[in-house]
Amino acid sequence: DAATDGAVADQLFANGITPIEVKHAGAVPVAAPANQPEWLKALTEVPIKEVDILVLSRQMYTLQKAGVPILRALAGLESSHEKPAMVALLADVRASLDQGKDLSTAFGRHPKHFSGFYLAMIRVGEMTGHLADVFLRLSEHMEFELDTRARIKQALRYPTMVISAIAIAIVLINIFVIPTFATVFAGFKAELPIMTKGLLAFSAFMVAYWPAMLAAAVGTFFGVRSYIATPDGRYRWDRHKLRLPIVGNIIMKATLSRFARSFALSSRAGVPISQALTVVAMTVDNAFIGSRIDQMLVGVERGESISRCATAAGVFTPIVLQMIAVGEETGELDALLVEVAQMYERETDYAIQGLSSAIEPILLCVVGALVLMLALGVFLPLWSLGQAAMGKG
Repeated sequence: DAATDGAVADQLFANGITPIEVKHAGAVPVAAPANQPEWLKALTEVPIKEVDILVLSRQMYTLQKAGVPILRALAGLESSHEKPAMVALLADVRASLDQGKDLSTAFGRHPKHFSGFYLAMIRVGEMTGHLADVFLRLSEHMEFELDTRARIKQALRYPTMVISAIAIAIVLINIFVIPTFATVFAGFKAELPIMTKGLLAFSAFMVAYWPAMLAAAVGTFFGVRSYIATPDGRYRWDRHKLRLPIVGNIIMKATLSRFARSFALSSRAGVPISQALTVVAMTVDNAFIGSRIDQMLVGVERGESISRCATAAGVFTPIVLQMIAVGEETGELDALLVEVAQMYERETDYAIQGLSSAIEPILLCVVGALVLMLALGVFLPLWSLGQAAMGKG
């Protein structure tokens, strides 16, 4: 795969192959199975997930540590893998290596699965000859990321189910239940409580305009999603979610832990500080924190110390700033950054463990308020009607 015939010949000569004829073959598409159309294959094929890249990194570390050549290792993984999408990826990487490209360039052909941080670390491992160590560090880093996300999802599963059930119950009550009571209340010919009037008005509005409300909700969802996809929207949302009650503190600690571990990993691999900060700014997965790291990069390029730039960023705690300053003075910045990452990881773990217990009282208050409103708005007039019928009103 090259631009000219001479480039193809140079690649082949470098690999010890003497070409007899070189001609343009055009694009050679990978043919789908004859009994399966391309569109059906795209729908039924299981996509590659982060855990697959994690397993690949761990396997590559083991094979590299054992001294197995990269091409032979990829061929073995390709023949033993059961997921077709992963087999195709490994085949493409191996084909790129056969053409004389390095491993980071071959992985770079798949930016959807390999992040900029991953590619930068592989490139450093190739230049320094410590590719096995880089694969090990990357697998540990990805394992922490997946574990943190899994624990956050587990902590939010119960609150999400309760909130969804409340939303469904509100819709059903306003569309099917309250209109029935409205017919009964219409025959009272009496003054209804304010709470009852409010419930009846809201129910009538939902029954009359629920298609417009549904369209507005869907339009708002996709509109907000499109805005967040823009650079300005992503920056504003990432800054706002760090200020959310309860979960904002967890997101901040997890993001700073990701920064410290990525920076330590880059520093240990021998990546220059300026390049490491550039890559880490993309790794933190938060545009607001990433912009603060970019500010640190500008200060470092002006010749300022890392500790001073970190202080100016305004996102680190005093203890972290002290550890960065000590690490910079002693030359053990990577070791202290690992300790910073571990400290943030422990705090994130404690915060996640207490997330459910912190949200449950709020959910109970919300459910109690909804039940109280329903009781006062619906059953209070019925209670008054019963008392009047019994001669007590």
